[in-house]
Amino acid sequence: MYQYTEFDRQFVHARAAQYRDQFERWQSRQLSEDEFRPLRLQNGWYVQRHAPMLRVAVPYGELSSAQVRALSKIAQDYDQPTPELLQQAQAQQDLLGAAPSRLSAGYAHFTTRQNVQFNWIPLDKSADVMDLLASVNLHGIQTSGNCIRNITSDELAGIAVDEIADPRPFGEILRQWSTLHPEFAFLPRKFKIAISGAQEDRAATAWHDVGLYLLRNEAGDLGFKVLVGGGMGRTPVIGTVIREFLPWHQILNFLEAVVRVYNRWGRRDNIYKARIKILVKAEGQRYIDEVESEYRQILEIDGGQHTLTQEELDRVSASFVPPKLACDRITADAKISAILRAAAEDDVEFGRWLKQNVAAHKNPDLRAVTLSFKRLGQAPGDATAQQLAAVADLADAYSAGEVRVTHDQNLLLPWVSCHDLPELWRAARKLGLAKPNIRLLTDMIACPGGDYCALANARSIPIAEMITERFQDLEELHDLGEIDLHISGCINSCGHHHSGHIGILGVDKDGKEWYQVSLGGADGSQLSGPAAAGKIVGPSFAATEVADAVEAILEVYREKRQAGETFVESLRRLGHEPFKRAANAARQVTARAEA
Repeated sequence: MYQYTEFDRQFVHARAAQYRDQFERWQSRQLSEDEFRPLRLQNGWYVQRHAPMLRVAVPYGELSSAQVRALSKIAQDYDQPTPELLQQAQAQQDLLGAAPSRLSAGYAHFTTRQNVQFNWIPLDKSADVMDLLASVNLHGIQTSGNCIRNITSDELAGIAVDEIADPRPFGEILRQWSTLHPEFAFLPRKFKIAISGAQEDRAATAWHDVGLYLLRNEAGDLGFKVLVGGGMGRTPVIGTVIREFLPWHQILNFLEAVVRVYNRWGRRDNIYKARIKILVKAEGQRYIDEVESEYRQILEIDGGQHTLTQEELDRVSASFVPPKLACDRITADAKISAILRAAAEDDVEFGRWLKQNVAAHKNPDLRAVTLSFKRLGQAPGDATAQQLAAVADLADAYSAGEVRVTHDQNLLLPWVSCHDLPELWRAARKLGLAKPNIRLLTDMIACPGGDYCALANARSIPIAEMITERFQDLEELHDLGEIDLHISGCINSCGHHHSGHIGILGVDKDGKEWYQVSLGGADGSQLSGPAAAGKIVGPSFAATEVADAVEAILEVYREKRQAGETFVESLRRLGHEPFKRAANAARQVTARAEA
């Protein structure tokens, strides 16, 4: 993983010290609330429904074991509301509806954009938390505000067998370029960049303001396919390809043009129309022409000041050298396969874990292992302080001290030796982190929803819990196969409901929680196919009807699927109508039962 330089460390510590000074001046009323608000937001400190929320940046998803332990300490020591505040928040949530709520503290929450959030840290402890984060080179810089946010990537970056080029050095270069960029500190709206370097897009690049896809042209030269204007929210839009091939050394100059034109022409009069996707959709070719004109000016008049050199790429790439591992290189691939096959035959659960949770690695002696945090009683994306501490220990013992945050809100160990897999499985199983459900129905994505977020119209966590409880049988989950289920508590789409094979969106109707169900979304991965937004299935469902609707939809799949056909393949072959009829019929049955 990236090795922080002395400059990096000094920068993060200076930022923490600056925040402490700002915070203390606010406390002493030298700064007004209006003056302090943008300062705390620039460091990731929001005020949510019940308490402050901190968002910590994890560039391209990489964490060291020391950083995970720091996150564990924050969850343990700081993410702790008073009993009175927790009781008051619970009472407010109980008024929202029939679905049971789970409000608890001492958790970190991993997001689809590879950030980490905490929901209960008192603001008077915020400066102390910033110092703790800085001690392990973490921060919340540009995790909020109308600026370029955390650069995200594929959790298998640098180790994927289908990789064309490692995107992490470019992600780091983009991080350094965008951090405190003076021209782009106050954009019309927030700006998100994702970068993928593999044949399979595991970073959902088409759903971002800018999606960068590494590839080689016919001559073998490395460059980027550049997509602009993707996004979810009220208006789901797939990014537009504005360059099929951009030489890699021009990426900063070209992005400078992309963001500069957006900064110049993006809407600032309407928050709902301020994202770059609205500009690209409205202007089409005119926007692309403006970018190309700006890009030519940057090269011809300004001299292309951000043109990358091979020396600079090599300098940054040198910080991503694979760790030295004590792999038993004498063990042949065939022997490894025999050992794993024998172990799998001996234990069905271990065999399932190998299939679902263990991924191939660029190094044939290694594997990448996903730890599943999706289980009853724990919201998708949540990890307790104790779990985080245990993950740090697993990383040190089995993964060269490195952990990665996945787009699906799990954690991945990227450097596991094949011969350590049985031992790692046993250790993870004791911790409850080895459930073989990765990419299956209960490995769902969900935002915190109305339990915590002030923007949400409805709660996500109770819906996730009811569906998880309904589908606990592993035999059934494996029979259903790989299904992406995504839940958002509001139209801002933090749970990426638009890209779910089954998407669930919380909506407000006359002050009550209701849920729209959509089908056929895709994030661009091999399982999903090209990025696409799902289509809504009829009227909204009450909270008590959602799990029944999902079960009815899946029953149609069971009955009508062809041999070897996945859920999304059946959906595309059959069309939405039979699934829609089943979901609406289930609603009527539920309504009669409740009557």
